[in-house]
Amino acid sequence: MSTDTAADHCDTVIDTVSGAVVVERETLETILSGFLARGHVLLEDVPGTGKTLTARSLAGALGLTFSRIQFTPDLLPADVTGTYVFDEQSAEFKFRHGPIFGNVVLADEINRASPKTQAALLEAMAEGQVTIEGRTHDLPDPFFVIATQNPIEQDGTFPLPEAQVDRFIVKTSLGYPDEPGERELVDRRAERTDRTPEVEAGAVDPTGLRRAPETVHVADEVRDYVVDLARETRDDHRVSTGVSPRGTQRLFEAARALAVVRGRGYVTPDHVAEIAPVVLGHRLVLTPDARVEDVRKAEVIDDLLADVAVPTVSYTATPSE
Repeated sequence: MSTDTAADHCDTVIDTVSGAVVVERETLETILSGFLARGHVLLEDVPGTGKTLTARSLAGALGLTFSRIQFTPDLLPADVTGTYVFDEQSAEFKFRHGPIFGNVVLADEINRASPKTQAALLEAMAEGQVTIEGRTHDLPDPFFVIATQNPIEQDGTFPLPEAQVDRFIVKTSLGYPDEPGERELVDRRAERTDRTPEVEAGAVDPTGLRRAPETVHVADEVRDYVVDLARETRDDHRVSTGVSPRGTQRLFEAARALAVVRGRGYVTPDHVAEIAPVVLGHRLVLTPDARVEDVRKAEVIDDLLADVAVPTVSYTATPSE
């Protein structure tokens, strides 16, 4: 699939989702970039901001199956992955698939479940498979998790382990709509009889979309910029644990995916700088002193972007868009 065709498909998906939910286009581009980069997305927001509808609408626009898992404190790992059930007719155990077996899986309020249940997603997100009673079961392809979590200061939440958080290629939020957007929500509700809008699949090839970033050109100077940003997080005095080499790769992949969404056959430093906060921020572990001083991870990333030199790149010899 060419970059132009992929960009057209991305526009179709974003326009379709925008017809069902009021969300800033930049946020939808970030989420779609996570899908194209073969990663997973973590959304942190208070209830009622449209996270579930956004995930369901994205699955519908891509023509993929959708599955929703409501995480609660009493949810067990088998409730997520599935389990073996004895079949009396055949006198043997048969595997009953859990809700994790879907193309687009919404892990709703993931931080309300116990760490043991949260860990049930780890193998699925990392390997695209689940292992139950010693047997491995492949998940559908494509497999994309959109997890939502409430702000950690809310009651009844369990912080996600660092290994789990690192599996999400981006962490972002939908936020509250502005006043015109909220009025548009009311107008849309008034014009339909169903509580939840329906989304029809467009002529989109999700598998081809995920292959498109592999053809995007990334100049040596931009690759150095990606590495410099990641390595700089490890030298900041406010950070106890910086971005891992996996995080460096994810920044590279996300920048390529964003280039495709924007219709470019090459990655610019602006693509890297724009996607860096949502790729790197959640991977940082701040020092105790920084947490006491209420330093935000976003502040650290903003400072790094200001301090690291932005390369000047000539695209005259790069592949055409």
